Amino acid sequence: MSNTPDTDIAVRAYVDAHRAAFLDDLAEWLRIPSVSADPARADDVRRSAEWLAASLTATGFPVVETWPTAGAPAVFAEWPSDDPDAPTVLVYGHHDVQPAAREDGWHTEPFEPTVKDGRLYARGAADDKGQVFFHTLGIRAHLAATGRTAPAVNLKLIVEGEEESGSPHFAELIRAHADRLGCDTVIVSDTGMWSEDTPTVCTGMRGLADCQIDLHGPDQDIHSGSFGGAVPNPATEAARLAAALHDADRRVAIPGFYDGVVELTDRERELFAELPFDEGVWLRSAHSHATLGEAGHTTLERIWARPTAEVNGIGGGYQGPGGKTIVPSYAQLKLSFRLVAGQDADKVEQAVREWVAARIPDGIRHEITFGNATRPCLTPLDHPALQSLARAMERAFGTKIRFTREGGSGPAADLQDVLGAPVLFLGISVPSDGWHAPNEKVELDLLLKGAETAAYLWGELTQNRPV
Repeated sequence: MSNTPDTDIAVRAYVDAHRAAFLDDLAEWLRIPSVSADPARADDVRRSAEWLAASLTATGFPVVETWPTAGAPAVFAEWPSDDPDAPTVLVYGHHDVQPAAREDGWHTEPFEPTVKDGRLYARGAADDKGQVFFHTLGIRAHLAATGRTAPAVNLKLIVEGEEESGSPHFAELIRAHADRLGCDTVIVSDTGMWSEDTPTVCTGMRGLADCQIDLHGPDQDIHSGSFGGAVPNPATEAARLAAALHDADRRVAIPGFYDGVVELTDRERELFAELPFDEGVWLRSAHSHATLGEAGHTTLERIWARPTAEVNGIGGGYQGPGGKTIVPSYAQLKLSFRLVAGQDADKVEQAVREWVAARIPDGIRHEITFGNATRPCLTPLDHPALQSLARAMERAFGTKIRFTREGGSGPAADLQDVLGAPVLFLGISVPSDGWHAPNEKVELDLLLKGAETAAYLWGELTQNRPV
């Protein structure tokens, strides 16, 4: 697709002309309560996958398949380009949603889409059905504006049904179908932007490792007067572990934890500093009263680009009213670690195990149980595909595109690792959309800007390939 005013006008005209039909179709999909966390909704999740498969077929994808997993089904679609040298792009999203009920605080029925003041309210409107579905309008606008009968790229979609349940079967699914999913670039449309006035592209997400540490002392609770001070106390040791997790500069004190960390470049620091960040507003959104973290880094650097360790829970012994003078027999500590590019989750796990073992005194038995880790992913700022995405967004939004990262974690790294392709994030959601909260919504103008961006992106990727 050439970067001409006429082309852009044609795309916008198509998107505007098909706005009503697009929103009607999206509303139909949003009415399906595809809550993957609720076993009672398993049929609805399957129905959601079938609805999407039918819609993609109607859009024009010549190959559409529903892929079963040990849990909920995923949907795969493919539309080859007529150009034998075209790059291959894989779009990722998910069709399952978080639980929602009117009594949770919704102003409307969560599975009855409602449009008000330019916003579409429904569970899944932003996370993630709306952001998956704008690609169907985008590809149609791309074809209409260029006169093509097939996309400028070999276009593939993989839309999973278990993301809101932790994607337990997704890595296995993409490994099993790696040959079908092979691509040059992955586009993840399950993220957001800084704000309506500051459109941004996310360049990375942190990984995640978490564990539970169980500490066992005496074989039963014992009298603190008769035995306290003479035997090890598992609750005390849990507290000592928690207190030792960070040094005086709030850096994680586990030896080897920072091995391999990819440090921020000066350019990335400059780009973060360009964002209109208001610390007071951010604190209110965090329901907190002061910032605190690793010395030498700004708040945005801490939540986007630095690894962290958090105590998620600590407990043991008597928790009832009044006192109970005991040495408890058991205590528990729950920890989570956000990881950044360059860190290896397996090595972090081993470092944590060795650190805990070295600090536990004789007389305390302990077990550490780790959950499934999520790897971090990062797209270099100078990657040609990232620059293509930024240019496509600039054409849609008519303003300079800035860059962010996200502090959370997701399955993007599995796609990056298994497929060996860079991951780009095309999301149009804004913080006020209320993901996972009552009254989730999406800004309709931004949703259509997402479709417009997708319409431009496929041509941009063909014109700006790596040399």
